Amino acid sequence: MYLTFAWRYFKAKKSTNAINIISWVTVGVIAFATCCQVLVLSVFNGFEDLVKSLYSSFYTDLKVLPSAGKTFVLDSSRIRMIGSQPYIRSLSLIAEEKALLKNDDAQTVINLKGVDDHYPGVSGLASKTNKGKYFTGTPEDPYLIAGAGIQNASGINVDPALPSGRLTVILPKKNAGSADPLQSISEANVQASGIFTIQQEFDDKYAITNIGFVKQQIGFGADEYSAVEIKLRNNEDLEDSRKNLQESLGPGYNVQTRYQQNTSLYNTMKLEKWAIYGVLTLILIIAAFNMVSALTMLVLEKRKDISVLQSMGAHRSMVHRIFLAEGVLLGIIGALAGILLAVIICQLQIRFRLIKFEGGSFLINYFPVKMILTDFVLVSATALAIAFIAAWFPAKKASGERIELK
Repeated sequence: MYLTFAWRYFKAKKSTNAINIISWVTVGVIAFATCCQVLVLSVFNGFEDLVKSLYSSFYTDLKVLPSAGKTFVLDSSRIRMIGSQPYIRSLSLIAEEKALLKNDDAQTVINLKGVDDHYPGVSGLASKTNKGKYFTGTPEDPYLIAGAGIQNASGINVDPALPSGRLTVILPKKNAGSADPLQSISEANVQASGIFTIQQEFDDKYAITNIGFVKQQIGFGADEYSAVEIKLRNNEDLEDSRKNLQESLGPGYNVQTRYQQNTSLYNTMKLEKWAIYGVLTLILIIAAFNMVSALTMLVLEKRKDISVLQSMGAHRSMVHRIFLAEGVLLGIIGALAGILLAVIICQLQIRFRLIKFEGGSFLINYFPVKMILTDFVLVSATALAIAFIAAWFPAKKASGERIELK
């Protein structure tokens, strides 16, 4: 009933045309703000999915790290126990250390990651090897798959048509007791087999080889590792799986999800998304001032109608709700119009990729978009909440009008 009154007041002709203009301006501002909010949140969702897909090529679903120090001991029975968990598809044992990579006069510091034969099953790095091939060799004949940034810094060549020199890897020895610094490091030759390209953070930092070579050079024990990287079965919940594995392993190990392995990135992305959402909400608050003006003028316009309603027995609360419904109606119309416009723009972008990046230096040349239902609910709820608050004060004024029938 209240919305019926509100709709009649909204579309009825007013004695002052300014009331209609202010009302439509209010609807337009709400529509613009909600459209912008949906578009921005959808673009952020698209970028978040893109970044997650890039990082998931390197960060695995779960990773087991030592709770203290850089290594832990994991015997064969414990490894079998991990692999037998029903939610785990595959696991890979890791030995990792910083190293110095030399190629003639060029040298660069890298994170040398020794992996076993199961690594392609838990990580997407093998599929990102776009030059040469993914091959780690053996402890006696090690091969290296380096990031594209390391290739540029060290002049690594993997083209079989061109001569390739052997690379030198210098690693620190574990628990070296000699006073001679030269006895505290190991030096070995490796040959490059491939180059991967994922994302600059990884491309400039990591190189992959076989785990036996790394353990041999550093001096790891037979059951000593830096980490275990794990691929879960499809549709398994990350957090539940992490908790179950943490309970199974005990306090000496630290189990992390792919998001916990890089919390700063994901926290920054979320912070940026909600900061932009907050800024755009200010546009809705500006629209609220227009709404207060429109409803206040409407109350003055409908004084006689208010008096008639009160004389017919309408309580003050009923008058209050009618004008409150008028404000909510403006919010509903504006929010629906803005969301509909945003959906149309998003669908056009998804289908035709109309808005593109300049320069062409990114992995994709268009703005990625992903619409999520919760974003639509949040934006709608925000618009309606602001409209409700803005309508409260004019509605309160309307309910306080005295009966004056002349």
